[in-house]
Amino acid sequence: MSKWIWTGAAAAAATLTFASASAVVPMAEPAIGATATNFKARDANGNIVELASFRGKTVVLEWHNPGCPFVKKHYNSGNMQKTQAAAAGQGVVWLTINSGAEGQQGHMKGPEALQFVSGAKAKPSAYLLDPMGLVGKAYGAKTTPHMYIISPMGKLVYRGGIDDKPTADAADIATARNHVTAALAEIRAGKPVSVAETRPYGCSVKYAN
Repeated sequence: MSKWIWTGAAAAAATLTFASASAVVPMAEPAIGATATNFKARDANGNIVELASFRGKTVVLEWHNPGCPFVKKHYNSGNMQKTQAAAAGQGVVWLTINSGAEGQQGHMKGPEALQFVSGAKAKPSAYLLDPMGLVGKAYGAKTTPHMYIISPMGKLVYRGGIDDKPTADAADIATARNHVTAALAEIRAGKPVSVAETRPYGCSVKYAN
């Protein structure tokens, strides 16, 4: 991957996006079919996770805010955990990302994030903390949840809502098309993602002012 972002309190001053080893370019969210912007971010355990390390695997990015009613719809019903577990069973890497700034709704530090994951019986490969919003803004994440899928070749192949029922009502899940599950099935079958972009829905990502 040719562009990278490094986020975290210790790395904030070093955050850059590169087109090459010597050229600095403005941060711009990747288009469908383009190379996904690489990043490094600390997970809830304090370990650094780099997107590029998962090259060769399908990766899902899920923007998260535990206080958002739309997020609660999918977690309280078990729908998000079910989707995560199905993805994990296919060898997919699932990165849940919290870009909520300190003092904003949904912001969590590592121990709180770990408690959430355990309590919700969530199944992400890692829960990443992005309090400065560097990763979120690089990807243009607007809502919680906002979903992205990156192919094994490192290309962005899906972004948008988790499904086609933009409500906070859990009863709608039963009749919804889960865009993430559908896209992962197509990738696994060697097919192009038929619905590559949809309108995300949920609460706004609570970036720093």
